[in-house]
Amino acid sequence: MDRAFSSNKPFCIKVLGISALIFLLNIQSLSILHSQPFKDSVIQSRQLPLAVQRSYFEVNLGYVGYPFSQEQLKPGYEMESVTIPRPAVRLVLMGLKITPHLNAQLTYMRPIWWVNYKFRNTADNGGELKSRTVWMNVAGLTLQPTLPLSNKITLYAEGGVGIVTRHGIKEEEQVVVDDLNFATTALGAGIFYNINKSWALSASYSYAASVKSNDQPPVSYFGTGFRYSLAPFQQERLEKSYQKGYIYPRQWLSFSFSTNSLGYGVNDFFKRIYLFWGGSAEVDHGYVVSYQRNLFNGPKVFSFDLGANFSWWNTNAMDQNIWAVSLYPVFRFNFLRNKYFDPYFFYILGGPTYLSQSYIDGNDTGRRFTFYDALGTGLFFGQKRQYNAELRIAHYSNGNIFPMNCGVKIPLTFSLGYAF
Repeated sequence: MDRAFSSNKPFCIKVLGISALIFLLNIQSLSILHSQPFKDSVIQSRQLPLAVQRSYFEVNLGYVGYPFSQEQLKPGYEMESVTIPRPAVRLVLMGLKITPHLNAQLTYMRPIWWVNYKFRNTADNGGELKSRTVWMNVAGLTLQPTLPLSNKITLYAEGGVGIVTRHGIKEEEQVVVDDLNFATTALGAGIFYNINKSWALSASYSYAASVKSNDQPPVSYFGTGFRYSLAPFQQERLEKSYQKGYIYPRQWLSFSFSTNSLGYGVNDFFKRIYLFWGGSAEVDHGYVVSYQRNLFNGPKVFSFDLGANFSWWNTNAMDQNIWAVSLYPVFRFNFLRNKYFDPYFFYILGGPTYLSQSYIDGNDTGRRFTFYDALGTGLFFGQKRQYNAELRIAHYSNGNIFPMNCGVKIPLTFSLGYAF
């Protein structure tokens, strides 16, 4: 399996969905002022909550340095060579402007390709040369004080906690490189060039310290990219949305059926273009009962929902029966609204999930606690938009918060629902 972009996805990406949910749950009630006339209340309910207006995200591409060597191999194994690919990505998955000069942020850094070891077992007297990869990522929760030098240039420092997760190497049940998961010090610094109120270019350096009790080397990263800061919708746009008379279903129940009778081609396609994830364990078929409630609607395109489901699955390779319970945020993007139906795309990220089993089709998925993700399209139809239909693919994995993370691939799922 190609491990460069396998079922492993950032723990922070999942936390992003949970954090956004908490923001909206706690603040949405303040957005609707019941003392206002009905029209004003509806318009204000479509404005971004105050905490979201102070949020931002960041994307950086750069260089990672970590001196992997013979030191990481267990006694009895000899390194022939180690390849350390340098390209890496670092994301600020959620940033919050606490004050004009202090931010808090959730970060994630990983190499684009994994470290590769070529090694031999010294007990084999020059035996077969083996080639295996080590997976590693660094998540962070940091504070970022800023120092504006002008309207365009801002310097910053960064400090907080880093979480290093490493999936090592096992060969014939023998540990060659240890699995690791530990907290360490995360530091950084950088500069922004502000293009306007929303967009800025960035150059950054970050560092995750090594810990003496572990054999993980320190991690350095340097990269460049951009930051996008969210801003409130313009009042004129909100007024126009109200005049259009868009219908937003409040809550709905749905029943879904999954089947691999059409194969996993859709899953594999979105994995190849890096928009979704796969999984070593595969579902053959299954059934899902879901409840979804709308929490926020923008003027036209964006909606945010909270969902919960109970799923029953039958696996592809070993015919196992498993079940799962999930709670998840839904990011829904409406498009092509018309007289007859309202279509949308949606993305579910980081839904906390309990799986009835962690060993699935011979694959170690980590723990029974995991996350649910889905990608799909759907539409509301009917005079009051009371009917719903969706098509999706889905996935379970723990986002590398545990060293083992094989993931579960869920094929095409067809859903029908009723809104009330």
